[in-house]
Amino acid sequence: MFDDSNIIAGLEIGTSVIRVAVGETGESGALNIIGLGQAKSRGVRKGEIINPEHVEEDLRSAIFEAEQMADVEIRSVYLGVSGGHIRGFNNRGVHPVVSADREISQDDVDDVVKNAKAINLPAENTIINHVRQHFFVDGQDGVTNPVGMLGARLEVDMHVIHGNANRLQNAVRLVRATSLEVDDVVFNGIAMSLALLTNEQKELGALVIDIGGGTTEYVAYSDGIIRHSGVLAVGGDHISNDLAIGLKVSLARAHKLKEEHGTALPTETAKGQTLSITNDIGLELKRVNVGHLQRIMALRLEEIFQLIAQDLEQSGLTDYLRAGVFLCGGSSRVPGIVPLAENVFQMNVTPGHTTAISGLTAALDQPEFATAIGLLKYGSLRQRKHLARPSLVSGIKGVFGKLMSRS
Repeated sequence: MFDDSNIIAGLEIGTSVIRVAVGETGESGALNIIGLGQAKSRGVRKGEIINPEHVEEDLRSAIFEAEQMADVEIRSVYLGVSGGHIRGFNNRGVHPVVSADREISQDDVDDVVKNAKAINLPAENTIINHVRQHFFVDGQDGVTNPVGMLGARLEVDMHVIHGNANRLQNAVRLVRATSLEVDDVVFNGIAMSLALLTNEQKELGALVIDIGGGTTEYVAYSDGIIRHSGVLAVGGDHISNDLAIGLKVSLARAHKLKEEHGTALPTETAKGQTLSITNDIGLELKRVNVGHLQRIMALRLEEIFQLIAQDLEQSGLTDYLRAGVFLCGGSSRVPGIVPLAENVFQMNVTPGHTTAISGLTAALDQPEFATAIGLLKYGSLRQRKHLARPSLVSGIKGVFGKLMSRS
């Protein structure tokens, strides 16, 4: 039995699967994964809860499996959130330094960060995370820590991620209904990037894409900081739906065909090839053209990548992603998805692997668990920095208190 005070749990309530990862932090602060749990998700659509009763039941199953493997009792979790309502944008805060000697203090830093967060959001929205980028002192850019410098004008750029407060609160309330506490709420895109990217890759510039069941999250780094983020309400389930319509088969059959015969790049050998679709007693119902199946999949995946590429182009970030693109999520296992993504982005694309974490190889090698593992890393960093600044995680802050105040 492990010391519960060193236990961290990450929870992702996905469209297709609910995943839980459990980690233990050692005296040095190193994170070790000791348990995993997952359950088929029946009450989530496009990353958002539509049937709380089903989700609660599936969540309890995933938690129980993780507790059994880790031999611990999970009391609280870091909750990952997604959904088409989530948006990210950059904002700048300005603060005049009024002290007599013009030396910038921590209070000045706190004030300029506060000003950067003072944005006009829709009334129903709240900030999920705000990511501090660089400071400016009297116009000098690239300042990482202005405390102790002299200046009359302090500015800060910040990436702000926000979403619908009620939709976020639905997830928080559901978790609490299972007698678990929520340590913090974190955008899934931040979590997956913490799991997959090294500091060097963040400095070089990298794009991380998680193609889940109902949503696709993406986060772009440059010069070591998050520059852009986004969510598409499209994922692997939409590919299955396309196949069901295009091939005129049931959704369950389409999902099975996708897993067994799908690819992101149509092959020459598939032309003219057919598959027999049979019923429960083995009688043939119809035949499906494999080439048609592959083209349907390729078109949907290509569309997902093109939408992200267009968004990055508009943000002016495409030329700064020198480390390339990193893929995770269940759909990242689709054969041919790497060359397809390389064709769209015109840069190196790599299947993502978790970094700087030890423990269960089964977890580290599964791209589907990247977000849950990233939530563990977020939690471990937050605990390490707790004494100095309670909510600071490598410049990333959550506003969990605002969500809880709505309960």
